Amino acid sequence: MNFTLSHKDPGTRARAGRIETAHGTIDTPVFMPVGTVGSVKAVQPRELLDDIDAHIILGNTYHLYLRPGIDLLKEAGGLHRFMKWPRPILTDSGGYQVFSLSDLREINEEGVRFQSHIDGSYHSFTPESVVDIQRAIGADIMMVLDECPPGDATKSYARKSNALTLRWARRAREHYEATRPMHGYEQALFGIVQGVVYPEIRRESAEALVELDFPGYAIGGLSVGERAEQMYDMVEVVTEILPQDKPRYLMGVGTPANLIENIARGVDMFDCVMPTRNARNGTIFTTEGRINITNAQWENDFSPIDPGLENYASSHFSKAYLRHLFKANEILGLQLATLQNLALYRWLMKEARQAIIEKRYAEWRTGILPNVDRRL
Repeated sequence: MNFTLSHKDPGTRARAGRIETAHGTIDTPVFMPVGTVGSVKAVQPRELLDDIDAHIILGNTYHLYLRPGIDLLKEAGGLHRFMKWPRPILTDSGGYQVFSLSDLREINEEGVRFQSHIDGSYHSFTPESVVDIQRAIGADIMMVLDECPPGDATKSYARKSNALTLRWARRAREHYEATRPMHGYEQALFGIVQGVVYPEIRRESAEALVELDFPGYAIGGLSVGERAEQMYDMVEVVTEILPQDKPRYLMGVGTPANLIENIARGVDMFDCVMPTRNARNGTIFTTEGRINITNAQWENDFSPIDPGLENYASSHFSKAYLRHLFKANEILGLQLATLQNLALYRWLMKEARQAIIEKRYAEWRTGILPNVDRRL
């Protein structure tokens, strides 16, 4: 993996760059659609390529490990070949599941022992085994195993947890250097900054990870219950420390407004289930604001779903038609809504990148935020 930082906005910390991987080039800032089990829900890989032009998608190590399973993915030649996706893939480490499935796991120095949410069987993740699993998946960008504490964790717990995450990161880094890719192309391993909402712990985490010299860095443990302003403050603390010449990835974030604000604070990469999950529940993101498509006000509205995205497939259909599909429980409604939300996120990243290149990001942010953040 190679990262080139090409532009900086003079009024903010916003950056534009390019990540080169074995499966293609990623323009940053970038939003990665979430394909948890090798599928971005409700859309085909072809639609992600041709309509959305997604440069990279995300897979989930925990879920892919459980099914279809690592042996099958090895036999298939990796996730790219298995799902017919020709562009880059990033995989998380399973650390977030350590947080979200807290009733089904135990954490110790060696790693995590957890119970499958599918069949109740027991499994263990270690810093080393998680690297091996992601080697088998074949992700272009892999994550170290970390613990993701809840947003209301005490300072003492946050410090103890971060110390464990750093020890795991060292072990993962060493194992990464001692192993080779399984599918014939290079893979990059990112460290993950933790520390909850405590600036001094975030600084300690970032500084220690920078010493380990990872190819890139993720910022984890945010958007897990803390206030948005706390998230922004922590991102500012971390991006001040992380190297300028390596990509920064904010994990699991977020709303369009969250993306715009965190780009201004120096973040390059994002992922979140919000656009796809909200789409399936009838919440549509547009260039003019947020829509609950099942509301009666759209029943006779024959205007395009989003006039501002006329070059995307979802724009060819009306709000009235999309509402009808949801009311009739037609699968096409979920597909069109998902395409619309992913198109909005992709458009937002392209507009942000252009504003950075033209050195007007601060002005663009001020103009766009009221639109994407309002409910229609």
